Formats: sequence, structure tokens, C-alpha cells
Amino acid sequence: MTQPAIDIRSEIGPLKRVLLHRPGQELENLMPEYIQRLLFDDIPYLKIAQEEHDAFCDLLRKNGAEVVYLTDLTAESLRDPEIKAQFVREYITEAGIWGEKRIAMMEDYFLSMSTRNMVEKMMAGVRKAEVRGYGKKNLTDYLDDYYPFVLDPIPNLYFTRDPFAAIGNGVSIHRMHTVTRGRETLFAKYIFRYHPTYQGTPVWYDRTGHSTVEGGDVLVLSDRVVAVGISQRTQPWAIEDLAKKLLTPEAGFQRVLAIDIPKSRAFMHLDTVFTMVDYDKFTMHPEITAGLRVFVLEMGEGGHLHITEERESLEELLREHLDLERVTLIPCGGGSVIDAAREQWNDGSNTFCIAPGKVVAYSRNYVTNRVMEDHGVEVLTIPSSELSRGRGGPRCMTMPLVRDKI
Repeated sequence: MTQPAIDIRSEIGPLKRVLLHRPGQELENLMPEYIQRLLFDDIPYLKIAQEEHDAFCDLLRKNGAEVVYLTDLTAESLRDPEIKAQFVREYITEAGIWGEKRIAMMEDYFLSMSTRNMVEKMMAGVRKAEVRGYGKKNLTDYLDDYYPFVLDPIPNLYFTRDPFAAIGNGVSIHRMHTVTRGRETLFAKYIFRYHPTYQGTPVWYDRTGHSTVEGGDVLVLSDRVVAVGISQRTQPWAIEDLAKKLLTPEAGFQRVLAIDIPKSRAFMHLDTVFTMVDYDKFTMHPEITAGLRVFVLEMGEGGHLHITEERESLEELLREHLDLERVTLIPCGGGSVIDAAREQWNDGSNTFCIAPGKVVAYSRNYVTNRVMEDHGVEVLTIPSSELSRGRGGPRCMTMPLVRDKI
């Protein structure tokens, strides 16, 4: 039986195919003066980051998953020269390059490369010193002469969870919260429009939407229920638009749980504070349970959304909507205020489930990992001294494309 291109009906089904991005030269183009604008707090050492990422990929493969890479899928989507040229023009426009001469120069620069090298360079960013003939051609060039890049790097790419989300047999391609991450979704657009395997995939949300949504806020809890975080980076209007597509016979979901979480960098996305690790077990940050607001979105008559606010405990809400007899919430840091704060900073709650009761976590979050094991969860650990500097965990670094049904 042929495996579908996209099939995600849960957070915990045995993982069969997953998309990742191996960190590249974009991390070498981080500079202390600009890292906050690029959403980094530190500069990872690329060599070690790549070794850690390779260990992660090897672990996934050893556990039965096919690993596909963003660079490969993008390059394979651009085999047609006309599509490649179209992609280059769109990329340059979205990168903020203006002026006929400058645009023509950058088109020639990219199209002179092999497709794969071109994609890697677009991800890495382009230094002015790399472009022959680059000089002061307009007023803007004179005013930003101090700035060393023609095109900024895209260092957040190794967090493949955010630019799009696989939901059911389709995808939502996102409008990102920050300009810095906006170009990331362009790669997804071309993959799902032109890649021989993924073209024709139903799209539940488009990157041209008027509101922002990011994949770290989207959790497919079952084949009937999707949870979406109302967060710093996902707006309620986007959740409503997404729900209108998911709550249809084509998508097959029955309700969307919109979970209101604190709006801060420490609680960036829903999966930063809450992930599913087994049929009835979830990791969570202790601070999100008090006064939690959850809104249940269902499709009403005439295609209008019916919204109900529920103020039950998180355990009761999950038990009710997932038809569970019991729910266990496993606190990050084992409930200790100090351990929870430290391990939350290193994404202790951001685990990646590869089968029911079997997760991948950062080894550094040893308190949370021990508590999960005490609750019967098998924890596979990966090194993360450099990967964690980007403020994202194993779930952040993965976009599952196919899981077995449970």
C-alpha cells in the first residue's frame, strides 16, 4: 500500500516520515548586534549544532522514521527552469530588494548557481562581499553602508515546526508573526505547489492570510480534535479562519480547542508549555494551569462557527474532549519553581513523541525527563548544548508528515 504524502491524525502515532532542516551557514551569519532582531539570544557553534542535529536524525531513523530535509524538498520543487526563475523573483521581492539594477544583479547571482546551492545560499543569507559588482547604486545603499548583508540569514529554519503544519491529510501554510521569519513559508509554498510528491496537498490556511499563525501552536490531539494556542505569535482571527477549513467533511475534524496562554517569549507557543506524550499523558509548565481559558470551536448551522468558553481544569477538558477515563499532567521541572524555570528556558516541556509513550527530549532537562520516566514514559535523549541556544526543543525542530493511526 502506497504511503500518503501527508497523514497526521494525532500527536503520538508511530512516526513514519518527518521533515527537518540541518542547521547551515545561516548560523555562521549571526552577529551579536543583530541576533535579537533575528530572534536569537546567543550564537550556536555550527559544527557542534550539526553534530547534535545529525544525532537527532539518526535516532529518528533507528526508530523507524524516514527523515526528509527542507533543502532537498525545495530544490526538487524547482526543477523546472521557469518555476525556479519565478521562485527567485518572489524571494528577492519578499527579501526587500528594490531597484531594477539591484533586482537584476541578484537574479543573475542566484540563477548562476545549481538549484541546491542556490537554496542553501538563500537560507544562509548573502553578504555584500559575496556579490561581484555590488556597490552604492541608490540612496538606500549609501544610508545602510554599514550593514554587511544584501540579504539577511534565516537562522530559525531548523525549527521546521513553525512555517507550516501538517493536519490530517492537508497543511496550513502560515503567515509568520515576525518579518524575520516571513521568507521561511515561501519554501513551503513551492513544495506544496510543485514538488512531485506533495503538490496538490489540501491547504487549510494560506501564507497570504490577514492574521498570523505558527506551527508551534498547532497540536493534532486526535482524529477529531485539534488544539491551537492563542499565543504571542498566533492570533485569534487566524484560528477562526483555520477552524472553518478543519471543521469540514474534507478535513474531517469535529472541534478546535483554542487555548489562551501567556503572551511572552518564555511561553512562545503552545508546544513550549504543553505537549502530548501518550494516550492520556501530557507534559506541561505548571504556570499555565491557573485560570486557563479554553474556547471550543465547532461548526454550526449555515457554516458559521459556534464558540463556547469552558473554564474547567485542563485535566477535565482533555478528558472530556479526548474521551479519556483519566489524564495525567507531568509538570516541567517536577513542580519545582527553580527547576521548572531553568528547564522551561531549555524547552523541558517541548518533547517530540515518536510513538505512544515514547518521546525524544533534550538530555539537559534531566529533572523533567526523570519525572516522565517515573510516569512510565520512555525518554530518548539527544545532546543539545548548541541546538538549545535557539530557544526551541525537539518538537520545534520537527514537522511530522506521516504517522500511523492509533
